[in-house]
Amino acid sequence: MSPHVPETIEWRAEQSRIGYRDALNEMTDRNRAIAEGKAREMVWLLEHPPVYTAGTSADAAELLDPRFEVVEAGRGGRYTYHGPGQRVGYVMLDLKERGRDVRCFVHSLEGWVIATLADIGVESWRSEGRIGIWTRDIDGGEAKIGAIGVRVRRWVTMHGFSVNLAPDLAHFAGIVPCGIEEFGVTSLARLGIDLAPAAFDEALQARFGDFLGALEGKGCALP
Repeated sequence: MSPHVPETIEWRAEQSRIGYRDALNEMTDRNRAIAEGKAREMVWLLEHPPVYTAGTSADAAELLDPRFEVVEAGRGGRYTYHGPGQRVGYVMLDLKERGRDVRCFVHSLEGWVIATLADIGVESWRSEGRIGIWTRDIDGGEAKIGAIGVRVRRWVTMHGFSVNLAPDLAHFAGIVPCGIEEFGVTSLARLGIDLAPAAFDEALQARFGDFLGALEGKGCALP
């Protein structure tokens, strides 16, 4: 067990791709088990085959070219793309033990991703009025490098974040990502950083203690 991850939390990092529907079913079952006190909390890192997922605010007009399967995700937000080269983190934590503050959870989750990206040399930030994690693209403009979408059932969190390591960015053209038309998407690869999923997982794990500390009342905003 890593010193960054308490024994009460399972840290699972998948090496093979897992279909979105299968992952959603397993996450739903785990959420229920955590709420009932029958399973440990979990952080689950994985990659999906190409899929578009629809959040509870998805607008059909923003599904431009449904070239891949479209799945109702049940999380907040609009349309999102998941696929090879993108690392997805599903975070299943019991907020009954951590202040019952959903806004703090989302803020801390964003801060965890931002701090991890900084550790690998990418400055990123939140942007007022725009969901997600943003950075400076190679053309100098802002672009999204990570997405955030969560759901909370019986005070146990589901879903989480995704970060673009080296996906086919053309696949995002089938949707209006998160309903934001004015800005594009980018990736670590586009920014000139070649990072294996396992290395990104390690960087996330190194910052996990900071994330938990922020969530548990030691300050919602990570440094």
